[in-house]
Amino acid sequence: MSAFYLFYLIIIYPIIYIFPAYAANGAPVIFGGGRPLDLGRKFMGRRIFGQNKTIRGTASSVIAGVAVGLIEYPFLHYMLPISIAMAFGAVAGDLIGSFAKRQMSLKPGDSVPLLDQYGFFLLALAFAYPLSHQPGLYGIIFLVILTGVLHVLTNRGAHRLKLKKVPW
Repeated sequence: MSAFYLFYLIIIYPIIYIFPAYAANGAPVIFGGGRPLDLGRKFMGRRIFGQNKTIRGTASSVIAGVAVGLIEYPFLHYMLPISIAMAFGAVAGDLIGSFAKRQMSLKPGDSVPLLDQYGFFLLALAFAYPLSHQPGLYGIIFLVILTGVLHVLTNRGAHRLKLKKVPW
């Protein structure tokens, strides 16, 4: 195997594969706001998702993930259904994390290590798994590391740009 092919298998393809989930996860920071998704409803006396999970943010997540799939489609036809699955998986992972944090009586913006960084990632991969074409083991390991690093860098950047109230 050539070095370029290994580079493609371990780094390039995994990034192409996960990019719809990354786009879905980041879109609400730019396009979110508005009415809360849970409409103020409560579960066991606590907000379901909280004020920061909005209808517009959730819709922008799905749209961003699908848009990435449409961009990837001419090059990798199988990525469109994977992108759709990843977008919904990323949203589900983020919402489950938010729900868990509300039920633990944490305030919006409070950090829960691993849940904040990897909830969207794991569910995006899980939703896309039945559609095949996953990166290999080394590609997944690369993505786990990349996701952790990007989470820190993008959140700090968004905080500096005043797009987020907290840097995590």
